[in-house]
Amino acid sequence: MRSDYLPKLFVSRFEKRTGIKVNHTPYGSDAELVNKVKATKGRGFDLVSVPSLSARQWEPLKLLQPFDMKRVPVNNIDEKMLKRSTDLWTWDGGIYHLPYLWGTEALAWRTDKWSSEYGKLSYGDLWLPEMKGSVMGRPSSMLVGIGLYLDAIGKLPSDRMLATYKDEATMRKIWGEITKFAVERKSWLRQFWTDANSQIEGFMQNSVVLGQTWAGPALRLKTEGKPVSYMAPKEGALSWVDGLAIPAGARNFEQIYEFLKYVYLPGAGGLLASQTGYNAVGKGASRYLTAAAKKNFSEAYPGDALDKLWWWPTEPAWYMAARGEFRDKYVTA
Repeated sequence: MRSDYLPKLFVSRFEKRTGIKVNHTPYGSDAELVNKVKATKGRGFDLVSVPSLSARQWEPLKLLQPFDMKRVPVNNIDEKMLKRSTDLWTWDGGIYHLPYLWGTEALAWRTDKWSSEYGKLSYGDLWLPEMKGSVMGRPSSMLVGIGLYLDAIGKLPSDRMLATYKDEATMRKIWGEITKFAVERKSWLRQFWTDANSQIEGFMQNSVVLGQTWAGPALRLKTEGKPVSYMAPKEGALSWVDGLAIPAGARNFEQIYEFLKYVYLPGAGGLLASQTGYNAVGKGASRYLTAAAKKNFSEAYPGDALDKLWWWPTEPAWYMAARGEFRDKYVTA
């Protein structure tokens, strides 16, 4: 799983409840995870965390095995979140993905150095003159944010970037213009981030003022009393469901299903969401959120922000490689 998906308190309570030891191997990107599982031919891991949008990439690899849905507490999972898994991850008569957390990527900033408000905040703020040398983001998703901004102001129509998923030619044309915009503003960047820790370091150690970040790291800093806030911009926060899958070589099935039973308990879901800054997929979990987590959620998604979420579309098989080309061009510029 990603480095911030298994907080210590969540793990310790699971281990105390079940007597099962959790061995966690973190990863920084989806491509890294795919390569790890390919290298072992699906052996060495009992569960891996994969985004729901990557179904078309995983299906042909034959590196996963289906869940025994009779052993999954499906009645404890939010129906809409479960559907985001089953609609995309059902093939060969089996279901290969279950939701674990849902989250967003939006804008976070140092409140002692800058301020904004909902309805005004925009991905375009990253490129304000006063932000030069003070911005951070992840290369590939930062390019998506630029695309949403350029679409919203009418400079590069893309149907909110959905047109880029229709065919590779359209994708390359639009992403080419986006990358040109990004390269011309490379000097605005203070740093690229790769994981939760590098986002935190950007704000607390590397003089970042404004960043396009995941919700989790920014909201954890906010909860700790640090001068950091997080909010959905007017173009819509990038949203995803990250789930669980069983690699083809997994063997510890009793432990796998005990973990699933625990994850979907309302109290465990509330704890996981409160500790990570992401959002639970289990029914009743909201009742167990801390007061700080509830406040953070309402301030991150005020007004109509939840209606404007930009859910990452399912990626065609060719998409990851094509996106990687533009990401690399941006990084190495």
